[in-house]
Amino acid sequence: MTVSTAVLDSRVMVTRSVRRSFRDPEAFFTALMLPVILMLMFVYVFGGAMNTGGDYVDYVVPGLLLLCAGFGAGTTAVSVAQDMSNGIVDRFRSMPIHGSSVMVGHIVASIVRNLIATALVIGVALLVGWRPDASPVEWLASIGVVLMFILAISWLAATAGLFLGSPEAANGFSMILMFLPYVSTAFVPADTMPSWMRGFAEHQPLTPVIETLRGLWMGTPIGNQGWIAAAWCLGILAVSIPLSARLFSRRVSR
Repeated sequence: MTVSTAVLDSRVMVTRSVRRSFRDPEAFFTALMLPVILMLMFVYVFGGAMNTGGDYVDYVVPGLLLLCAGFGAGTTAVSVAQDMSNGIVDRFRSMPIHGSSVMVGHIVASIVRNLIATALVIGVALLVGWRPDASPVEWLASIGVVLMFILAISWLAATAGLFLGSPEAANGFSMILMFLPYVSTAFVPADTMPSWMRGFAEHQPLTPVIETLRGLWMGTPIGNQGWIAAAWCLGILAVSIPLSARLFSRRVSR
């Protein structure tokens, strides 16, 4: 197959996956509204008790964006698992389409869903008092960090959907993605946690991404967190992309 054929096949699969997202309005609405509801709850219910050295909404927005991305990636894992279990991939195999286009469709649809949710969260955050002081260059850098994280976690989720096989098991994986931000610096500083939990919170993949976004938007020190965030994201992609290709090839060859 030529490159142009692969690109055309990928475009068809992207359209399929995006339409599929919009045809499940309950899941799509939940993906959009859950981060907003959590932000309002944390800002107005818990925010007064949180001591983060400034307005709590300025502290919590980066973590909520990653929570949003985790929920969206969980949806991707379930969608991939459904394709693997309902026979649609076998039908695709009978057609002259590029195998990688199926996964590309899921990944691009995940990015689209997450970017819509991210824009919504940022819009609501601005309405409730979030006031970033980032320059245009810092805004561009922060968008790049968000895109890099969404891409990495989407590939990871798609790989998990291939590996787990069933939508029920993939849904359990999505719970893990949603739980990770709570054991990071998303909602409280790591030094407020017990020592046994603090080490994990400081060295898990989400914390450097959160601290990088917080530094770009609010001017807090970033240090080497930006490089660590990039290393985590690139490392996840380096493992997930070839592993997903191998798992997909193995599943469709059965």
